[in-house]
Amino acid sequence: PKKGYFVRGQFVAEGSELDLQLKAELKGTDVSRTDLKKESAEIQKLGEALVTLRGDLLDALTLPEKLLDALAEAGRITNFEGKRRQMQFVGKLMRGLDEATLDAVREALDTQRAGSARETLALHEAERWRDDLIERDEAVGEWLTKYPGTDSQQLRALVRQARKDRPAPDAAAVSKGLAPRQSRSYRELFQLVREQLAQARDEVADDDSEDDDA
Repeated sequence: PKKGYFVRGQFVAEGSELDLQLKAELKGTDVSRTDLKKESAEIQKLGEALVTLRGDLLDALTLPEKLLDALAEAGRITNFEGKRRQMQFVGKLMRGLDEATLDAVREALDTQRAGSARETLALHEAERWRDDLIERDEAVGEWLTKYPGTDSQQLRALVRQARKDRPAPDAAAVSKGLAPRQSRSYRELFQLVREQLAQARDEVADDDSEDDDA
């Protein structure tokens, strides 16, 4: 059952538009229809974002079973109109949640966005190092100094091969906005760099954890 109360024989769900309106009247404040629609639209967007939430973060939330089923169904629907109707239903269920639960949903979405931002930064760092290793001879030494755990022979071999396999400039392709097809060595060098960077970050995180425990 939804949380709520009865007013003149009518059930009012907590968080609904009628609930907000009644509470505003009790407080003596004037909440316009525009404000109510704006809040309703914000909760609707929150429901749409909730469909994309990672499973572990979703499991950590205390959401009604009916809403969880509706979210799962929305993820399965591919038809545009069917998806739109299902998301309206999700929004309706979301408006029945209390403010504390809505805040927990917002926090979970913020956590996911922060994680995505970190992953993007890590990807850009790996791309920068890969390109630098191919372009500059000095970059190999700089990398090995900073990440001594790297297999130096494998790194040097991949760098040499990536330089050898580097495609010649294609003016026609560039004019069409097409990126040149990259070699296997180019991709393997990126993978090596990315794994070493991830390993270094994990080691730093473990050291920080040990310091906290101490």
